[in-house]
Amino acid sequence: MSATTTIASLPRSASTLSFGGVIRSEWIKLRSLRSTVWSYLIVIAISLGMAFVMSISMVGTMDSPADLASTPAAQQQELILMASTFGVFFGQLVVAVLGVLVITGEYSTGMIRSTLTAVPKRLPALAAKALVLFVSTFVIGLLSTVGAFIVASIVYGANGASASITDPDVFLSLLGGALYLALVSLFALGLGAMLRSSAGGIAAALGTLLLLPMVLQMIPAEWASDLIPYLLSTAGMGIFGQTSFTGEIDSVIENLLIVLAWVAAALVGAGILLKRRDA
Repeated sequence: MSATTTIASLPRSASTLSFGGVIRSEWIKLRSLRSTVWSYLIVIAISLGMAFVMSISMVGTMDSPADLASTPAAQQQELILMASTFGVFFGQLVVAVLGVLVITGEYSTGMIRSTLTAVPKRLPALAAKALVLFVSTFVIGLLSTVGAFIVASIVYGANGASASITDPDVFLSLLGGALYLALVSLFALGLGAMLRSSAGGIAAALGTLLLLPMVLQMIPAEWASDLIPYLLSTAGMGIFGQTSFTGEIDSVIENLLIVLAWVAAALVGAGILLKRRDA
């Protein structure tokens, strides 16, 4: 009788694990991964390095510092923002790999069984993992873009150009770059959960970000050109575009909605398969 009582009580204790507890568990797992630390350090290093290299390169094209100082303020701001967000193009590849490894690593080690045993409903586990990954990547992304802006401002400032981070358009661009990196990590997480393979997930994520745009650009057909603006990486660039220079605020919102659609499709697919398949 006591054995029956003990067996019956196990599912109840497992099912009472709060969502906050699941989040804490996922946070511990994420920060304990060596790939997490290295990936985030690489993202920061790439952002700062690319900002410095691009700023030096652009300044070098000027005949004299006076030429840069005499350019319109809007163009100075655009140049600094381009250098500040240039690293996002490379950083997206790093966070995509990380997003895949966060989930496929559990499948390769068998830890996923323990996770799903602790969270039998499964979807809260995926939601907690996505939330922790999103917040962590967003914070690192924001540190990267703001740091890159500081580097670019120093290089350009020494040659007479300037931009203020308190300008809403400037800060929103930096915020957009961080948001895009966080959303890419979620998209990759969804792919990894669906494919349950590190190699397959990474190939699918990088193929979507890099290969698919190049393939469509090579197709001499109008439908291919029409599809390019709706690709994940293409729309992502529009999220951190210089809105003050283009004036296309609606375009930024539309691009964000396109990226959100890609992320939603990946996570919904991951959720459906997670519920249907065995660990």
